[in-house]
Amino acid sequence: MSRRVATPRARLALVWLLALSAACSADPGRDVVRMAVPGEHTVVEADTTTLALDAVRKSQAASVSQRVANTDIAITYSRPVARGREIFGGIVPLGEVWNPGADQATAITFSRPVRVHGEPLPAGTYSIWGIPGLTEWTLILSRAGEVYHTPYPGEAEDALRLVVPVEATTHTEVLTFDFPFVEGKEAVVRLRWASTALSLRLEVP
Repeated sequence: MSRRVATPRARLALVWLLALSAACSADPGRDVVRMAVPGEHTVVEADTTTLALDAVRKSQAASVSQRVANTDIAITYSRPVARGREIFGGIVPLGEVWNPGADQATAITFSRPVRVHGEPLPAGTYSIWGIPGLTEWTLILSRAGEVYHTPYPGEAEDALRLVVPVEATTHTEVLTFDFPFVEGKEAVVRLRWASTALSLRLEVP
């Protein structure tokens, strides 16, 4: 039986395929695991209802998530809209405890222990509360993570209280949480509404 001898073109194709395979296996992007998002392990039947406009909630539900190193951080909240109203010192009184959101209390979840402004905080879900002021706020993370946005669960449930400065910002019509800074093992969570912004510095292990 005669043996086939690979042609130069066939040898070149084989070398190219081997090189491509090695390059793909070395791509670090293939090792990145998609981050968990709120509710991803819950199977929910799609809602096919068409809502009438007047049945849509005034403050619509939202979530924002960020992976910092291998710690997942997720915020779930409802988003009130300014609609020409005076916000802080108006519909949100100064000097009183307020949940920045509507409906179910705004909550933040950490998959691992973190530091917030240098203060240690165990993994878990915490509702977010604030006492607005003109130049600074007291921000509160409460161990009562799954509660309605009123009333405030009380100081006995406080996991952390921080005083943070108010930052001026361009007008933000809809209450917004975001992550404007993520680098290495550090991140910033920012709250924005009307012309007010607040930032929380986070560090992960």
